[in-house]
Amino acid sequence: MNNLVNIIILLLIVGWLIGFIGFGAMVGSMIHILLILAIVGIIFRLFSRGKSTL
Repeated sequence: MNNLVNIIILLLIVGWLIGFIGFGAMVGSMIHILLILAIVGIIFRLFSRGKSTL
């Protein structure tokens, strides 16, 4: 599960960078939704790491 979350976070950040640099004028601030989702994924991973799985 952690590997999947890492891959999703990485894809969201890369997508945000590509959209912000390449298409920033066309899509405006909507591209920042990808960054917000990546941050939520990072926070989710930090909180889920603290819990021990039994």
